[in-house]
Amino acid sequence: MASVQYNIDGIHLKSYSSRLYLISKRLLDLTVAGVLLLVLSPLMLIVGVLVKLTTPGPAVFKQERVGLGYDKFGFGKKSGLRKFDFYKFRTMYVNASSDRHRQFIEAYINNDCEGMAALQEGEISEHNKYKMIGDPRVTPLGQFLRKTSLDELPQFWNVVRGDMSLVGPRPAIPYEVEMYKPWHKKRLAAQPGITGLWQTTARSALGFDEMIEVDIEYIDRQSFWLDLSIIIRTPFAILSAKGAA
Repeated sequence: MASVQYNIDGIHLKSYSSRLYLISKRLLDLTVAGVLLLVLSPLMLIVGVLVKLTTPGPAVFKQERVGLGYDKFGFGKKSGLRKFDFYKFRTMYVNASSDRHRQFIEAYINNDCEGMAALQEGEISEHNKYKMIGDPRVTPLGQFLRKTSLDELPQFWNVVRGDMSLVGPRPAIPYEVEMYKPWHKKRLAAQPGITGLWQTTARSALGFDEMIEVDIEYIDRQSFWLDLSIIIRTPFAILSAKGAA
């Protein structure tokens, strides 16, 4: 593969994504995401109605995320990051503060187990100790949607728009990126995705540095066939529900 080199916040990054790979990846994204949006539209309608009926507020939650930018068709890479609107079914009460999550992310990045535990409520295990379980901001329906990953369905629209890919590192929240160590930013060298290598291997059972290493491994190994294998393995990872909360 030909390498593409660029800088992100002064950090030199290199991507080995060939033009052919980017085109095939985008065509796969459009095909799979487009079909799933059509097939799952009745389910998405039901979920949206349930969210509206159970708690006040919009059915879909919009949040600013950070990801590597592509052109308007999604086939060509830009040299830098951009912010975009990220969509999920709402799983929290309206106007919930992000302070608790920000504190947890800071503890997670710094491998502060005591700090993470202080922000968790409920039974902590090896599979979920790196996830903020028992979050009082999450609605009862939201807990179910998160456990089953149904809250992620609106992100297929992000894929069609070209904001995200089906496969890639999860898109970061801006305040999360501000906490990154320089080497952590290497995970930003690929378009963000709905699923990825670490989601289909350990999900929430990895520390932050280990998760970054898996994301970087994906970037170094990325290919059409790796993406396809991750897509096929994703439903099994969801059904196993390891690390879900």
